[in-house]
Amino acid sequence: QVPWDDLRYLFGEIMYGGHITDDWDRRLCRTYLSEYVRAEMLEGDVSLAPGFRIPPSLDYKGYHEYIDENLPPESPYLYGLHPNAEIGFLTVTSDRLFRTVLEMQPKEADAGGGSGVKAVLDEIIEKLPEPFNMEEMMAKAEEKTPYVVVAFQECERMNILTHEMRQSLKELDLGLKGELTVTAAMEELANALFYDSVPASWTRYAYPSLLSLGAWYADLLLRIRELEIWTTDFVLPATVWLAGFFNPQSFLTAIMQSTARRNEWPLDRMCLSVEVTKKYREEITAPPREGSYVHGLFMEGARWDIPSGAIADARLKELTPVMPVIFIRAIPVDRLDTKNVYECPVYKTRMRGPTYVWTFNLKTKEKAAKWILAGVALLLQN
Repeated sequence: QVPWDDLRYLFGEIMYGGHITDDWDRRLCRTYLSEYVRAEMLEGDVSLAPGFRIPPSLDYKGYHEYIDENLPPESPYLYGLHPNAEIGFLTVTSDRLFRTVLEMQPKEADAGGGSGVKAVLDEIIEKLPEPFNMEEMMAKAEEKTPYVVVAFQECERMNILTHEMRQSLKELDLGLKGELTVTAAMEELANALFYDSVPASWTRYAYPSLLSLGAWYADLLLRIRELEIWTTDFVLPATVWLAGFFNPQSFLTAIMQSTARRNEWPLDRMCLSVEVTKKYREEITAPPREGSYVHGLFMEGARWDIPSGAIADARLKELTPVMPVIFIRAIPVDRLDTKNVYECPVYKTRMRGPTYVWTFNLKTKEKAAKWILAGVALLLQN
């Protein structure tokens, strides 16, 4: 009797798994082992990749020859990924290459250095809104509900970011005019503006993002606009733009806190129930009685099929299709439906890793292992 469970545990948790620090990577490792290390291997019924069956009993040299002769050409399919994964990888690689070439170009004194940076600087300062008046807002909010506290925190963090932007740009402006000595920090800022990248001094106070400066600034203005609408009367919008928060976790926790207070339930016994609706943002006119509608999420590695209400294979060249509006509410842990679901991680950007936000349970008609191997995740920014 082959102890398959013991072997999987030995490889996945002790020998190799001990080196894997990320929980999601461990899950992927365990899934590979459960898919490939099983009793059917000895009967030759398992394919290690599409079109690549397990080799028969051979010697060491025979295995090498079998691999050389029978292994299909390398492609994302072999690892359980969608072909879009290769498109995404090649796009990122090309972007990096062109960016490196651009940064190696000599900067012309007239076209690049001064006037180009000055134009970008003036445009940013001109559109940058005034900071939020925190005292006025606090006086206006009658009841400090969990949602109101989130709004305050978001506005404070936005004020810190816009203050740093305004101050550093004004200093650079004076430096370009010759009224201030140009420091190393000013030079770094000017270079970032010239190359259309977000300056490091701003990202220190900002949220994770992979966008270029122009797209990042347009995104920032949208976030400020959302906060302005929300803080005029502190009524939760019909559908909330989850990606618009510095700290989306705080908003999701506020959903649980509100329900816990209303029903007098213990917070540590609660979790979020996620239900993908059949509507998009424009079709939602009023908020739900409890919980919240959220929009602005994208799926990577697969897509959401509205008719069947489940995850489906992605379409070619649709790298991050938009998700419909998602209804999120808090329920006791023991009421959570765990059948036919894929535990889908939510990240702020495509970088994943440290940008993890939450785990949403999404309905699936196929086994969850398929989506784990495909690296399916929800992103707050495409």
